[in-house]
Amino acid sequence: MMNSRKLLAANWKMHLNLAGAQSLTQELIERLAAPRVPVVLCTPFPYLHPLHQLIQGHPGFHLGAQNLHQEKQGAFTGETSGEMLASVGAEYVIVGHSERRTYYQESSDLLSNKLIRARQAGLKPIFCIGESLQERERGVEKEVITRQLLFGCYNLLAENFAHTTIAYEPVWAIGTGRTATAEQAQEMHAFIREKITERYGDNLAQETTILYGGSVKASNANELFAQPDVDGGLIGGASLDAAEFADIYQALLNA
Repeated sequence: MMNSRKLLAANWKMHLNLAGAQSLTQELIERLAAPRVPVVLCTPFPYLHPLHQLIQGHPGFHLGAQNLHQEKQGAFTGETSGEMLASVGAEYVIVGHSERRTYYQESSDLLSNKLIRARQAGLKPIFCIGESLQERERGVEKEVITRQLLFGCYNLLAENFAHTTIAYEPVWAIGTGRTATAEQAQEMHAFIREKITERYGDNLAQETTILYGGSVKASNANELFAQPDVDGGLIGGASLDAAEFADIYQALLNA
């Protein structure tokens, strides 16, 4: 029986125009047919509704946003609420990506509020955590992860955490070409599951999807996805190439 925790998410970041996004989505539909592992396309805000129309009738494909505002509504020019995202077809939303934490100084308190708003809107969060190169070199990566979980998502009640996916993304391996070894990834994923067990119990921990994000490519996907606690990937640059992403999907399907 296939591992029900498996999931593959594409983070397109600030790439593509609408025509390019539609073309990539159509090629993925043709290459993956009806995916047996859920495939989440996390697109820029303007593309959610047109891509929602494109994937309708193609089971296995889902849409995600890359961010949301921490308030339900209000005078926040240029911002987008969870309810807005859900109304145009988003089912998932990335919260706490390292680029948001770094470039926009998003704090754990802010991210905790975003997670709550996401669940209130019926969205499934993909909550990103991970250590920097300096933290890894100092040997404090587990303390960093513990702190990010504690202050970021442990305010969620169990019934809301049950709809949350965790993405472990070592910051030193995002867009750098560097990748954690399969052993390093497994060690951290197992540690994350252990910390979830401490907070929410073993049953929920065993049901929680934990993705790896950090320069995943077709060439290393098989080894990463073979690890027992690596349930899938949050794919950045490689998700912009349909053939490469399809190969990564196949690696997860076969794991």
